[in-house]
Amino acid sequence: MHIGSAVYLFGGGTATTQLDTILMIDPRTGAAQAAGHLPTDSSDQAAAAIGRTAYIVGGYTGGRWLDTVVAWRPGGTARVVARLPHTLRYAAVTAVGKRLIIAGGSLESGAASDTVYEYIPPAGHVIRLGRLPAQTTHAAAAAIGSLAFVIGGRGGSVGTPTDRIVAVDPATRRIRVVGRLDRPRSDLAAVPDARGILVAGGRDAAGTVADLTELIPSTKAARTAQVAVKNVYAADRVGNLSAAARRARAYVYVPNSDSNTVDVIDQRTFRIVEHFAVGALPQHVVPAWDLKTLYVTNDVGNTLTPIDPRTGKPGRTIPVDDPYNMYFTPDGRYAIVVAERLHRLDFRDAHTFKLHHSLSVPCSGVDHMDFSADGSYAIVSCEFSGQLLKVDIAAQRVVGVLTLRAGAAPQDVKLSPDGRVFYVADMNVGGVWLVDGATLQVLRFMPTGRGAHGLYPSRDARYLYVTNRAAGSISVVSFKTRRIVTTWHIPGGGSPDMGNISADGKVLWLTGRWNSVVYAISTRNGRLLAKIPVGAGPHGLCVWPQPGRYSLGHTGIMR
Repeated sequence: MHIGSAVYLFGGGTATTQLDTILMIDPRTGAAQAAGHLPTDSSDQAAAAIGRTAYIVGGYTGGRWLDTVVAWRPGGTARVVARLPHTLRYAAVTAVGKRLIIAGGSLESGAASDTVYEYIPPAGHVIRLGRLPAQTTHAAAAAIGSLAFVIGGRGGSVGTPTDRIVAVDPATRRIRVVGRLDRPRSDLAAVPDARGILVAGGRDAAGTVADLTELIPSTKAARTAQVAVKNVYAADRVGNLSAAARRARAYVYVPNSDSNTVDVIDQRTFRIVEHFAVGALPQHVVPAWDLKTLYVTNDVGNTLTPIDPRTGKPGRTIPVDDPYNMYFTPDGRYAIVVAERLHRLDFRDAHTFKLHHSLSVPCSGVDHMDFSADGSYAIVSCEFSGQLLKVDIAAQRVVGVLTLRAGAAPQDVKLSPDGRVFYVADMNVGGVWLVDGATLQVLRFMPTGRGAHGLYPSRDARYLYVTNRAAGSISVVSFKTRRIVTTWHIPGGGSPDMGNISADGKVLWLTGRWNSVVYAISTRNGRLLAKIPVGAGPHGLCVWPQPGRYSLGHTGIMR
């Protein structure tokens, strides 16, 4: 594999022994020299690089199969950073952005695996993405854009090569056959090039192959890749709770901005079961990327208050400048602290909150955001200047600015399930902007009601709930038609603001910002199930637990 200008070879073996040497090869001269050592002598592993770090998966020591994911950087020491659910050899491995994709491979039973795994380095654990169309080992893998391609391979037995080219979309978990090789082949190599994927060598039914083949996506295939996203919220379905989320108590956490407190409501009884003080001006309760902690963003207090969702109890505060809101990069590496007062987006370590990079923004009132389907960029709202920003996540820089109509005040931002459109609530104009994130252009404006503020997808991703704070109503928008299908009104009036959907999808929980209450609303018919008195100025409540693989932050944007 390539890291920088050099090519690296990891371990391997002879007829009698395995090796632990990491060789660095100069592609211009072919000269090779030792650059490091693996933790153990091994062969039959596969590897891919994320940035300047190589990840080596599985392998065989000569007497023992391996279940390890090993990380190594040039000049550093190789170390085990994660373990697979089982031992594995000859897997197909590639990187899509900051994600390592591990597909198929040989099992100790003698069979081939059909499982596709994902490893995101900051998370430190391997999760299952889905299954290949058939058991496959000795395949190659390469990535183009947001898709990984598993190319060729064979079944568990020698002499069973396949010609399948399988696309894996880690954002949506969609796995499907998208093409065929010129003939069935296993034990091949694949690397992306300027036009597509270069495939080298391998074995077919007649023996070894010396061909060099280029796979070039057709125009139709390229279009398909662009629209392959079917539902970015596919992992947020009812019942899909992670192990960490299953251990959480079914509570609603309410930050009372004007009381500097948090009220904790039992979802089953609609009663407050906990109440505690936090820092000054708590704005939102934000689930961590790994779903193990909730954070209260104490804006003026310049602190985060962690909450253990297993107990509902707060922990020791963490100093952070101006945390009005907080998000997490899709790879889980950084927390993005939205420092509204300071006009910054602060990229911090997602666990220690040590500052990595402070991005000054060219707008006023930076507040909310959501991420593209592939996680490469975010659309960010700026309330006071009436603008939207496009932020390149990998580069951590602003790459576009869109100014809305005069007097606009954009608020919450949510991506459509198909990944094509960003919905942006506008409190002043009283509705939702539909924005093409790729081109950063407004598609149209949809009036919903005065004070449009919060946006929440239904659990089945069919509808978007828009809270109209000044109108005391909730507009239900069809994602399919991009039209309002009904509007629910709070009996007697109210100020529905921010919240989320229960894990079973049956209850929409919202704060009543100006009424010091929390509303529990049936998603079946909009009936008000409960109105619960809380502290003053309740704002960005968090309904927990939530289904999904990881959290992108805010009050629970899940993927």
